[in-house]
Amino acid sequence: MKLNDIYKLAIKKGIENDPRGTTRIKKLLKDCKTDYKKMSIEEKDKISPDSLFNPYSDTRVLYGSPDCQVKNAILVGIDIKCGEILLAHHLRKKGTKVDLVLAHHPVGLAISKLYDVMNMQKDILFDLGVPINISQGITEEKIGEIERLIMPLNVNRDIDMAEILDIPYMCVHTPADNMVAEYLQDIFDKEKPETLSDITDILHEIPEFRYSTRKHMPPQLFVGNKKSKCGKVVVDMTGGTEGSDKAFRYLAHAGVGTIVGMHVSEKFRLAAKENYINVVIAGHIASDTLGMNLFLDEVLKKVELDIIECSGFYRVDRRGKIKKASMMSKKLKQKDLDGKYFK
Repeated sequence: MKLNDIYKLAIKKGIENDPRGTTRIKKLLKDCKTDYKKMSIEEKDKISPDSLFNPYSDTRVLYGSPDCQVKNAILVGIDIKCGEILLAHHLRKKGTKVDLVLAHHPVGLAISKLYDVMNMQKDILFDLGVPINISQGITEEKIGEIERLIMPLNVNRDIDMAEILDIPYMCVHTPADNMVAEYLQDIFDKEKPETLSDITDILHEIPEFRYSTRKHMPPQLFVGNKKSKCGKVVVDMTGGTEGSDKAFRYLAHAGVGTIVGMHVSEKFRLAAKENYINVVIAGHIASDTLGMNLFLDEVLKKVELDIIECSGFYRVDRRGKIKKASMMSKKLKQKDLDGKYFK
């Protein structure tokens, strides 16, 4: 499978699971192409050509030829930094054919334009019942804040390492987040939990969250208690990064009772509490791991590869069989913590 094929698959799965719906995404891309044609050469230089077919600025091939073959192994981590790239180089020297390092969190161009992805939060809030003028206003304030936070970062450091060692490098952020948000929302819509305790029980049945619990990072109730009634449950796990705390006032009036998220700031938590919205934190790395596993299942349906886990990622195969992966998986299997291997 070519690197470009994996990249295009990430975009495809992101669009299929996008909470805005495919119609909005098609219009967004059409408008982007129309605007691009009208730009001057100088203006076009500031725009990534990928944005004409990829609506997710935080998902990119960071280094490597689009035509390079990925046929042996991928080193997968939630964060791929210089250390993990050196690990891939070391594994190659020891005889393991690592064709690609795959990160969830973005770096380089993918992090420098992260704020672009946050525009999807406007439509998500609107669909939840927040007037579009309000959702647009509070989201744009937050986008400006994130853009200013990113500006001082040394965004290309890790990519430089990959280029020096000639190791293909890619990140899949919002498409994986879209997949986990859709996956969990479907479960909650089907199960219809009554209390927050029901939500944590449901999460514990999912291997990634059960594994995280064993690593002392269980799902937690940030607002509300075990007996608190859920009301309308909304999974908030996509849109680049945390949204505006100002949204809670309007979400409460729109009928949202509980938000299930990856992580929230203290400011965010207090705003939810003030507006009587429950907050269940499923866990950041566990949620990211679930999203990456859902994406890797799609990749492995097309080509058999060894998945080497690192940087907080734990492989769970939902295709009906579990491949041998890293030493971490082997140790868990030997310990047989649950009386059965995670499936």
